[in-house]
Amino acid sequence: MKTDELVLANNKLRNQIIVSYLVLPFIFLTVALLGGLRVSSDNHAFMFLPPSLITLILSVLLVLLLVRGGLIDIRSMIAGINPPMTNVAHVWLLLTLFFASAQAFNSVLPERGLLHWLFSFFFLWTLWNNQFSSFDARRLLRSLVVLFGTAFLLKHLLLSSLYASDGTWLKSLTSTLISSVTLGTFDTPRFAASTGYISFFTLGLYMVGLILIGTVQNSTPSRNLPMISGNS
Repeated sequence: MKTDELVLANNKLRNQIIVSYLVLPFIFLTVALLGGLRVSSDNHAFMFLPPSLITLILSVLLVLLLVRGGLIDIRSMIAGINPPMTNVAHVWLLLTLFFASAQAFNSVLPERGLLHWLFSFFFLWTLWNNQFSSFDARRLLRSLVVLFGTAFLLKHLLLSSLYASDGTWLKSLTSTLISSVTLGTFDTPRFAASTGYISFFTLGLYMVGLILIGTVQNSTPSRNLPMISGNS
């Protein structure tokens, strides 16, 4: 009976190592790549938009919020008692998480104009206020789903349909009137509809990564990510 329990414990540890050091970095690197990907509406060419300064600031606030919410335990991930390669692997994981978070914001922020700053202020205000709120991991994940989901609907459904080049004459007239009244500050670049699908997949993959982090950390009594050890 003890042998079976030992085998199950070893299998669980191996699965945690695979998720922590292979699956999660791959997921976050994919999000970092797809978050800046756009498809031109003219020739359907791929364009990559790097993260702006505001998305990096938002990413810092979000990572701090993940730490406060208990989804990430920095003290156990990077500690003097860990093997050196474990600390290196955890630092790499945190870096990929940081850039994936920045690109997740990049995916749902309008590219320029007043709407870009309105969306940025919305994210900044929400994340800053949440720094002083009480969160657990589940509540934090639900809050992030609502936050990113709202921004996704506004950008890729409402605004994209409003400024679509193949829209109805009423939509074209409305977008023209808005641009005239606001002196072009509400104007946004037009992308192909596939850009919205890429953004949807990117955000879904990002949330899967956050769920996996919480699952790995909560699967051990000490809430530590598994360490790389030659005896495992």
